[in-house]
Amino acid sequence: MTFPLSDHYELVRRIGVLEDKDALHALLIHGWRALDRKDWHTWTACWAQDAVLEFGPWEAIHGREAILEKVAKAEAPYVSMQHHILNTHFEVRGDSATGVGYMWFVAVTEPGKTSSPYSMGGPYDWEFTRGSDGWLLTRQRLGVWWTDGEDTVRAFE
Repeated sequence: MTFPLSDHYELVRRIGVLEDKDALHALLIHGWRALDRKDWHTWTACWAQDAVLEFGPWEAIHGREAILEKVAKAEAPYVSMQHHILNTHFEVRGDSATGVGYMWFVAVTEPGKTSSPYSMGGPYDWEFTRGSDGWLLTRQRLGVWWTDGEDTVRAFE
């Protein structure tokens, strides 16, 4: 059985899009696992130099170094954290992409009180660009729709 050459090219294109979507998902998982470990070098390597972070209670933050400074300061007091990325969907258009998902953040606010963590959740909205080293995050919008528990650290105000 033979297939028209156009079918072959379409299959190659579709496989490329699937690989890109997998790479975007892997970028986020790799970065956010590093965020949980406070491995700031690995986490910031997921962001473009001129990236923008928009987070519910904060003003927009411009640039990788400014994002690092704000997030590292905010999350430093937490004993341990888990950043969950849920229900992701990506759209790839050549060397740019967008994505949506949900955040579920859980943090231990006081040593020895692991039974009452603070948590919050809301929607993610991402923009990515592909460079010579692969995909990077260029914009992240994150809203806070709900919180649970007491945030004694109060880092996200």
